[in-house]
Amino acid sequence: MRRLLVVEDDAVIRDGIVCLLRRNGYAAAAVTDFADVAGQILAAAPDLVLLDLNLPGVDGGFICREVRASSQVPIIAVTSRDTDMDELVTLSAGADDFVTKPYNEQVLLARISSVLKRSYGEGAAASAHISVRGVTLDTARCEVSFEGRTAELTKNELRILALLMRSAGSVVSRQCIQEELWESDDFVDDNTLTVNVSHLRQTLGRIGVEGFVGTRRGLGYIVE
Repeated sequence: MRRLLVVEDDAVIRDGIVCLLRRNGYAAAAVTDFADVAGQILAAAPDLVLLDLNLPGVDGGFICREVRASSQVPIIAVTSRDTDMDELVTLSAGADDFVTKPYNEQVLLARISSVLKRSYGEGAAASAHISVRGVTLDTARCEVSFEGRTAELTKNELRILALLMRSAGSVVSRQCIQEELWESDDFVDDNTLTVNVSHLRQTLGRIGVEGFVGTRRGLGYIVE
């Protein structure tokens, strides 16, 4: 699974991009402290960076040049700057692509897939099998297995578990999960989400998986 890093100071936009990426099979994390952004990118060693150009106290073009001095990690600028000169300067600084805000989600995903394919010689579609801590999710068969035992999942259980496992180690907000379930055309309110997570935990419990889906009160859920 490809790991993407979002560098965006607008919390609403940042959370929206992270949710979008996680819903589409990427492991996504975000930078929220804008001191030494280049250093954070290099330390995180992601497979691709989505970089806003207008950050507090630093220009995205400068960050591109800093990163390029040490790494060839693909960088897509996602920015409100929209002139030809902005794009030329940004690409000259080392960015691999340039997407203007407001962006179309499907276009952004297509650009990400294209850059990943150019950079690594492959697409970035999520595998049908996801494994974390001995738990394996088969998204094609809608099944979860552990130590030789297997359980079938409902449609919503599958979507929730896939999102959490693809984001293992990171808290996934309730809003992000609700947006994932909204994609299924089934409206899911906050209480219904709680019920679905409870049912998922019961299903996991039937195959001997306990404590796999954790709660971060006021934040969301996590698979660690």
